[in-house]
Amino acid sequence: MPTAAARSDRRISPVFLGIAAVTAVAGWAVWAGAGYPYGLAVFVFVTGAWIVSLCLHEYAHARTALHSGDVSVAAKGYLSLNPLAYTHALLSIVLPVLFVIMGGIGLPGGAVFIERGRIHGRWKHSLVSVAGPLTNVLFALVCTAPFWLDALSGVPGEFRYALAFLALLQVTAAILNLLPVPGLDGYGVIEPWLPYGVRRAVAPYAPYGLLVVFGVLWIPGINQAFFDAVRGLLESLGVHGLDTECGRAAYRFWEHWNAEYPACLAGR
Repeated sequence: MPTAAARSDRRISPVFLGIAAVTAVAGWAVWAGAGYPYGLAVFVFVTGAWIVSLCLHEYAHARTALHSGDVSVAAKGYLSLNPLAYTHALLSIVLPVLFVIMGGIGLPGGAVFIERGRIHGRWKHSLVSVAGPLTNVLFALVCTAPFWLDALSGVPGEFRYALAFLALLQVTAAILNLLPVPGLDGYGVIEPWLPYGVRRAVAPYAPYGLLVVFGVLWIPGINQAFFDAVRGLLESLGVHGLDTECGRAAYRFWEHWNAEYPACLAGR
């Protein structure tokens, strides 16, 4: 039976509960059209939901690691969903939020520290790595469910656009994080299956993987191809490009203080 200390290590953090509560209130404000200035509620709702998804992403890594043999994750606070407990809170939370604010893209952040030596078996190592991106996939399916279930009747336009933009973030995060680039989860999935010499040679470059991906996405042709693929995937789930663009416009409400809103927001 778990001790009192062990139960405390796994208790949901008040920090996470606070973020979830703010997100819920902002979601209600978006639904009710109560945000002022227009788009402020969308900004808070999407940012809060994005942080919640980041916490769940890291929790999935930690929980899978726990069941795979790394019992140290509980003592480190990773099972409490507290974003402040992460090894690199700046990389895990702050930078991903800044990426969303600056460019509207769900770049993955840093990770919880897993003691891989406690985990035995290549499949277990791969499962620990893939668990995080799978939460983004699940989150994307939840956000797009009203679209592919054709259940948008009665859903306010602003809430619809917010869901579409949030789905865009989750899809981009899942795709990017599954790239087989050192330092990202996609590489973590295949790393256990690579020869030791290859893993040793690649290891020094792992801290720079995210920066490389970010830099490559600045290349116009690659950026265009990437977002065309993302939009195509969202279209297959019933989320049209206009929905995501209106969601992005509402989220970046400060850009429209002295300019006209897009046509989809003009009748707010």
